[in-house]
Amino acid sequence: MSEISSEGASTGASDSRSSEGWKQRIIVSTLLAGVVGGGAGLISKHGKTLGVGVTAASVAANFAIATGCYCSAREIARDARASIPDDLMNSMVGGLASGAILGRLQGGQLGAAKYAILFAAAGTAVDFTTIQLRPYFQSFISSVRDRKSNWSLPEWSPIQILDEEALAAKRAREEQQFAQRRLGEFRKEES
Repeated sequence: MSEISSEGASTGASDSRSSEGWKQRIIVSTLLAGVVGGGAGLISKHGKTLGVGVTAASVAANFAIATGCYCSAREIARDARASIPDDLMNSMVGGLASGAILGRLQGGQLGAAKYAILFAAAGTAVDFTTIQLRPYFQSFISSVRDRKSNWSLPEWSPIQILDEEALAAKRAREEQQFAQRRLGEFRKEES
């Protein structure tokens, strides 16, 4: 009995923390899917016949709708199961539910079954991959943030970073050139 109550207390504590970012888990994924869908629409072969803009917007909207539905269903499954956000069972249940709903709208009962299986498999695979790649992505981001500006431009680059003396010399040259231009304009007006 004490084990069950201690587990219940620990899941209650994690449940309150895991429910905090549900908006971010839905909105960020939906926006990213819209961007990916827009990119897929740009390179789609249907762009030639329907127009690139229309195709990109249509594919982006479809990706965002499907992802928003999937992520919402996944969060509802997480809340109903009182589990953590990275539980793959939530992904499977959310994929089955959202695929069944969207498939029913597109293709009837047979479409609901097809889409449910497709969304469950694809959504769970994407979530699994995301979970596996998250430590690498976080270490990359932290290494970029921690790294001091050791990166420098090559000497042949037209973009140069000037120190204080070089910057003062550049300003003096620009002021001199500006004065010469003004003097040249003034002489043209006199003649």
